[in-house]
Amino acid sequence: MYINFWYPIARSEEVVNDKPLQVNLLGLSFVAFRDASGKAGVLANTCVHRGGSLSKGIMKNGCIACPYHGWQFNAEGECTHIPSLINSKIPARAKADAYPVQERYGIVFAFLGDLPEEERPPLHDIKEYGTEGWKTQLYVFEVACNYERSVENGLDPIHNEFVHPAQGAPMLPPEQQSSPMPMEDIPWGSKFYLAFPSKKEVNTELNPKKTGKRIGAAGSWFQGPNQLVTWIDISEENSFHQYLFEAPIDDSHTRIFFVNMRSWLLEDEHDERIKKPTLDIVHEDVKILESLEPINTPLTNTKEVLVPGDTVVLRYREWLAEWDAKGWRIDFPRLQAEKKATAFAIPSPGRRESGNWVLDPVPLKEGGEQTRTRRTLPSTS
Repeated sequence: MYINFWYPIARSEEVVNDKPLQVNLLGLSFVAFRDASGKAGVLANTCVHRGGSLSKGIMKNGCIACPYHGWQFNAEGECTHIPSLINSKIPARAKADAYPVQERYGIVFAFLGDLPEEERPPLHDIKEYGTEGWKTQLYVFEVACNYERSVENGLDPIHNEFVHPAQGAPMLPPEQQSSPMPMEDIPWGSKFYLAFPSKKEVNTELNPKKTGKRIGAAGSWFQGPNQLVTWIDISEENSFHQYLFEAPIDDSHTRIFFVNMRSWLLEDEHDERIKKPTLDIVHEDVKILESLEPINTPLTNTKEVLVPGDTVVLRYREWLAEWDAKGWRIDFPRLQAEKKATAFAIPSPGRRESGNWVLDPVPLKEGGEQTRTRRTLPSTS
């Protein structure tokens, strides 16, 4: 799990202006709410006074009032009122970590890190979203697996033949499976997109009559450690474009925000027809992911026997190594061991502008070349 990336917090409709929402993410607790203007805010959930859970409080004047002693915090993390201080200045240390927020695709996202705006890895731009000829559905579900394992599953073109036979998923020809997957690096990630052979139609809800000139291509890519894209372009008029934003709750539980877009069957009456088989396919993946050992992705590739078909997975791990080397990976075992005695927070951008913060910054793994090398040892094929 990493700091300095965008993470989905909640559906937009879940974040309201009359009740705070607690969200567990990266092994920590956050609170989401809307201020008097309707703007979404995300703060570290711990009150810096005596450790109260802000999410258990109430909204007053567009601020969260802590349930323990009534201290009020706005969306910028500033303490605006302390009931027990009459005509006294609010202490400078009375502030909470507040995170940059974007609200897109029906989701509230927060940038959980302290990088200045110009240095932040981007939130993926879904160019089709809201455009004519595309219909969108948002599914949110939880999986008892590590999010890296989930992303790797989405980058794996070989597993479909074995995990999704009832869906008629195409099998890559043997010569493609035995050769390294053609990869293209993109900012903060990598992708592949290739033609797949025509196949006998399978009678499923996802296979109505196709229209338009056949394209017959598909691909997947990742941007950052937790944003996954899959395009399935069947013909000029029949495509599924799927965007998964993954929120690691801890090292073995993940909440997935799945933006599923289609260029056909655009009427609302088809939503359930699309949703059921799509989630049936997801659950076939989940069955595998929740039984993997180890739960976490190995830190060295020598602990698995990798083959050319794992090219995309290996490239993902190489990118993880780069972020490891930057010192952005959370030291989760240490966090778990120390959090009973110490309140931690992901450092926010505000920490670059002022000092004297109360909550300790979340412990991070030491970065450097040695860390990078552990992730990028040559695969065994």
